[in-house]
Amino acid sequence: MHLNPYGEYAVLLAASLANDWPDTRAGIIARTRGHGMTMTFPEGPEDHHEVHGVIHRWLEVVDAGTPGLRAELLNVLMKDAAAYPRLTDHDGEGWHLHYRDGGQSLAEVLLAVFSVGTALHLTTRGMTRLRRCEAGAAPGDPCRNVVVDVTRNGRQRFCSVRCGNRAAVRRHRAAHSQPASAPRSPRRR
Repeated sequence: MHLNPYGEYAVLLAASLANDWPDTRAGIIARTRGHGMTMTFPEGPEDHHEVHGVIHRWLEVVDAGTPGLRAELLNVLMKDAAAYPRLTDHDGEGWHLHYRDGGQSLAEVLLAVFSVGTALHLTTRGMTRLRRCEAGAAPGDPCRNVVVDVTRNGRQRFCSVRCGNRAAVRRHRAAHSQPASAPRSPRRR
């Protein structure tokens, strides 16, 4: 049963595109299919560029410093999507809601899907459940991936196990390092 087809999958799709931008329109379409979108999109010459613009606007929501600013930016995205909710059975798999008009471009559809999906994700899971990987906050760590927190406890801080492990190693080394000039105390057994 799909109660919210625009929540988690839409935000995960947006994060997937933001974290690993496809080189072509076909790559974007493949990613949408991999995240469960089944509809076809009319092809436009600027699709790749326009979807990239949608992702940049969505990243402003991710990077917003406060819940209020995040909501304000997200409201602008939803206003710009400017489509009303409608029931559809376009793929013969059952009736479901769409927040878009028929015949829209790939970028227009993704703007609607990402903005409504992000709003549903944040209002049902919490306004802080979308962020950049905390590994990127460490000096010398370039990770800027988006983290969509879908955990039960709401404490996902890293985009991957790898980033989490690197952060744990840094914390361990910082806790157990001593200045080179300080004498080390002998180990007790």
